[in-house]
Amino acid sequence: MADAASVAKPTVYNHFGGKEDLFQEAMAATAERSTARSLAVIAGLTGEVEDVAASLSDVGYRLLLCYSSEDGWALRRLLYAEIVRFPDLFDIVRGHGPRQVSEALADRLARLALAGRLRLTEPVRAAEQFVALLTGPAEGRAVLGTRVVPDDELRAIVEAAVDTFTRAFGVQEGEG
Repeated sequence: MADAASVAKPTVYNHFGGKEDLFQEAMAATAERSTARSLAVIAGLTGEVEDVAASLSDVGYRLLLCYSSEDGWALRRLLYAEIVRFPDLFDIVRGHGPRQVSEALADRLARLALAGRLRLTEPVRAAEQFVALLTGPAEGRAVLGTRVVPDDELRAIVEAAVDTFTRAFGVQEGEG
């Protein structure tokens, strides 16, 4: 970083307040970049969708690609490794990443509920559950990012997640 900016390392550390602050800033910036990709995916989920399951499948698959990217895994592995030394790191990363994604997804799910496309009263909880249905199996199959999960497995994870989610929150025929 210092070489890229053509300054001495102490100048960089002085600007950020030390190595620890620089590390936390770097983690926050990485989380922000990852979040921007996920938020762009979620933006496509609107209240006007014809087929909720198909739209959730598309969004879920693209979110899973973001989650299972090398950057995403690297961020989580580093977070897991350093959380003991930097207890505030989880809140820093969560505030620049997962919390924003959950809130954006909750907003989109609430819009679908208002449009009569989903049945839910707690969109934040529903968003958290949808993300967990996607990421839980992916994390296990990827062995914390040390194994590339084949595309057909990712799609199967998404299909199962959407099926479970729509059984819980979907509007049944004749409803709505």
